[in-house]
Amino acid sequence: MTGKLSVVVLLAMGLASPPAMAQSEATGRDSTFRRFLAMGTMVKGGAVQANWLADGNSFWYSEGGPATVVIHRVDARTGVRTPLFDVARLRSALAARLGREPPYQGIPFERFTLVDNEAAARFALEGREFRLDRATYSVTEVPAVSAAERERTTPRMVRPGFPTTNPDLYELPSPDGRWFAGLKENDIWFRATADGREEPLTSDGTEQRAWDVTGAKWSRDGLRLAALRADYRGVNRVPLVHWLKPVEEVEWRWFTKAGGPMPRAELQVIDVISKVVVAVDLGSDPEPYLSIVDFTPDGATLLVLANSREQKRLRLLAVDPSTGKARVVLTETQPTFIKGIAQNPGWASLITVLPDGKRFLWTSERDGWDHLYLYDLDGTLIRRLTSGSWPVLQVIAVDPKGGWASFTGHAEAGRPYDTHVYRVNLDGSGFRRLTEGEGQHAAAFAPNREFFLDTHSSPSRPPTVELRSADGKLIETLTRATIDDRQATGWTAPEPVVVKAADGATDLWGLLFKPLNFDPNRKYPVVEYIYGGPQTVNVPYRFAQGGFPQAIAALGFVVWVVDGRGTPERGKAFQDVVYGKFGQQEIPDHAAAIRQVMATRPYMDSTRVGIFGGSWGGYMTIRALVTAPDLYRVGAAMYPVVEMFDHMAAAIEPYMGTPLSNPEGYRAGSSTDRVEKITGRLLLIHGTSDVNATFSATMKMVEALTRAGKLYDLVVLPEQNHGVAGTSGRYMLDRLWQHLVEHLKP
Repeated sequence: MTGKLSVVVLLAMGLASPPAMAQSEATGRDSTFRRFLAMGTMVKGGAVQANWLADGNSFWYSEGGPATVVIHRVDARTGVRTPLFDVARLRSALAARLGREPPYQGIPFERFTLVDNEAAARFALEGREFRLDRATYSVTEVPAVSAAERERTTPRMVRPGFPTTNPDLYELPSPDGRWFAGLKENDIWFRATADGREEPLTSDGTEQRAWDVTGAKWSRDGLRLAALRADYRGVNRVPLVHWLKPVEEVEWRWFTKAGGPMPRAELQVIDVISKVVVAVDLGSDPEPYLSIVDFTPDGATLLVLANSREQKRLRLLAVDPSTGKARVVLTETQPTFIKGIAQNPGWASLITVLPDGKRFLWTSERDGWDHLYLYDLDGTLIRRLTSGSWPVLQVIAVDPKGGWASFTGHAEAGRPYDTHVYRVNLDGSGFRRLTEGEGQHAAAFAPNREFFLDTHSSPSRPPTVELRSADGKLIETLTRATIDDRQATGWTAPEPVVVKAADGATDLWGLLFKPLNFDPNRKYPVVEYIYGGPQTVNVPYRFAQGGFPQAIAALGFVVWVVDGRGTPERGKAFQDVVYGKFGQQEIPDHAAAIRQVMATRPYMDSTRVGIFGGSWGGYMTIRALVTAPDLYRVGAAMYPVVEMFDHMAAAIEPYMGTPLSNPEGYRAGSSTDRVEKITGRLLLIHGTSDVNATFSATMKMVEALTRAGKLYDLVVLPEQNHGVAGTSGRYMLDRLWQHLVEHLKP
């Protein structure tokens, strides 16, 4: 799926020359840009990674830099913190063992493992392995884990993430840790952790009918593996040209563009002992999108989600893994789409199976808002649990014994993007908010579900971490971030602004980032940072660790970010405005919003307005220049989606249908046939190996610009995919800010 531009999702190596600029000026701007881009390093504290101990009522976490590591043990019932290790005794024991004082001042290691029922700790120091007896503080050297053993017991990467916004795929460990399930030559193979031996679990995989372990699930007893096999026969491929090889090579990747033939998903259940493969009967017209939910705890049922091509019908199936027979538990339908490629939650996470394996929570937008419903596994609706004109976001903990479920949502009137943790009883009573303070809250529950850590912040308030009981009672504030270093740079918090959409009625929420040494009597050029994709919001409603909008603002721009209609988390009606009309509704909202902001802020120069974004943000950048050229004078489109018919089917068809079913919508959303309307300067940046928004899209735009006689800037990124970091990323960022500076002249 498409992904937003971020500090770590970058591009590489370009061919365009940087704009003419005095060396000293360029160096100064670059230094400023880098400093604000790295604002995450200027936040101290405000994060806790809880490592729960066996008693279930305590955890440890570390804080401090490498030279001053402190490891706390927290009694979750009282919030009292004590050192997990006696630092003086530990350092003394290590000095005796090393023959000299250990490095640093505190605990000289950050990583360790509690062993022997937590009676001892094992850690590495200066290339040697040690064991610390926690009662006596005796330190003994133990044999280091050999490279062979480490390799044998560590999952191997099967392949890089595909598309690139998906994580890399690693071998899947069995529940008992005896096996890894991986891939080799289109078949599933096992690798034993005990001795490293490998053996095939299947033997009939081919390039066109390939097995996969993406999304595969083990039964609890490790005796069955549910996996998908893709039939690519008839599916188109896209070429990736490896230009930097001594002799150019072409690699082909399966890729279904809008309206194209799709791979057919085959669900199989494999018996690990007998290697018997049971094919699941998905019906005469199976859905192309399958997601394996899980086996029930007793292993008797496999739950699967099956979504139609345009994602208007979602079925929950219960499969007998012995026979492959499937029954429909429930069917969810929408006249538009069910989630599409939404991230929070995506359609694959709409179900939460209760530990008894007999009931489940179902998240449905059937009344226009995502809410929770409790079902029996036979498909009987037991009861609805939540309601109101606000959305549930994600179920995070369920306690059947206590009779409650906790989840995140946007239920605060007048603050539609504040995220809080809520709780409701499984009988439908007792709905309540568990967290306090404006902004966004994220909860991490203890394994016993009796406590949770609440990490919360807002755009102007740095993170705080609180320990709370499961009913929301505050037990202890563990850490509050400090931002003294950030404030010393001249940083100021962004200004929240509420404006109206193009309909004149719908509220849109955004943030305004101001330049360093802001002077309201000056005139500043304006830059909008846009995404506009249908699966996620773009405004940083929590405290920004990375300072991308602020880094641009620091160069002398006023930067504006807003979420228009068509984006998620504001209900079905808010998002469905763009259904069938993708590319037609978004820029009118964004243009109306920025004009309202500028109308009351004379320091914003309405004659110098630019826009930039990546992926869907690249598409919206181009749309802004071709549909509102009187407003947007400069644009930078990174790895853009250019034409919807040229894009990945799964990422566009839920919102537009196919080019055959909605030809007028696809034509109206096209930009290549209206480039003559561009009056400003466009920068295009794209990787030649992009398997998300394909490089062919930018080539079509280049051809259209050339035929129209339009000046443009092009940065081609050999061998780069949809997101790359490092030196290549720095070049991309340099070209971005240089382009904005050159043509908007702050």
